Parts: sequence; structure tokens; C-alpha cells
Amino acid sequence: MIQQTLVLIKPDGLAKSLTGNILAKFTETRLEIVACKMIRVSESLAQEHYKFLNDKPFFSELIKYLQGEFHSRKKVMAMVYWGEDAIGKVRQVCGATNPEEADPVSIRGSYGRITTSGVYENVIHASSDDKEAEREIKLWFEPHEIIIDCYPTKATREVFERITWETASV
Repeated sequence: MIQQTLVLIKPDGLAKSLTGNILAKFTETRLEIVACKMIRVSESLAQEHYKFLNDKPFFSELIKYLQGEFHSRKKVMAMVYWGEDAIGKVRQVCGATNPEEADPVSIRGSYGRITTSGVYENVIHASSDDKEAEREIKLWFEPHEIIIDCYPTKATREVFERITWETASV
């Protein structure tokens, strides 16, 4: 079955310059990247992304972690991978959420760690199932940012101010 899934390279993965290594591991899946961008994660975006964990004692640290408060890189690389069994293939490459339980050749097994305060610095996020993939992709991306039509869209007319590049003076 053709699927799409959200993948986030978290701030610790960017701070450790693991982007190339991570992308190389995903190349083996033969999935296609259909959207990609760098994002400064707002507190509201982080909270909405992890809303199902908001009753956990580590929630505030998790939000700070995703925002890059613990690392020199206060950004995330967000991607949508698309193809046959995308969710299963991506999750297999990522490994278990807990880096200590992850297969040593997986991304989390190779590069993740658990801090002394108990935060899983597991380098990457991947959607857990179709429902979460849809929720997360729609949270992180606008339809025009994805090069395929993965979910139904509707045309709307909005008036807004647009920021454009200034013409360079020579």
C-alpha cells in the first residue's frame, strides 16, 4: 500500500551533523522525499505535535528538546517520505524509540542516547501509523509544500500580506 509519513530530524541530530548519515539510511528504503524544509519549532507546534504526551512528567522537557533548547541547533528538518509501506519501512530504519532498546544498526541505535535527566535524545521522529501520519503531515506542512496530492484539499481565497525578496542594488 502506498503511504506517506512524517520524518523529523531533531535538533540533536542536526547538532551532531547526522543529516547525511540519516538520509543515506533512508535511501535504502527506496522511498521518495516529497516535501522537505528546515523549521524553527515554536512552543505551540511542539505542544501540538506531542499533545498525546501532555500528561507525562517529562512533557515540558520534551517540548524544550524539540525546540532545540538543549542543543546548538534550534531547528528541525521536516520531511515527508512517500511510497510502498512508507510507515513500516521508515520505522524499521529508525529503530525503537528508546535508543537502548533500538537495533544497533538503526538510526536511534547508532546515534541516540538517554540523558541523565531521562530525556530520550533519539535523533529522529517518525509517524507511528496512517492516522498519526496524516495528523502530523498536516500539522507540519501546507498542501502546496508537498509535491504529491497525498490528502484531499480545497481551494480557498485568502487575502494576506506577503513578504518578498528585495531587489539587490548593484
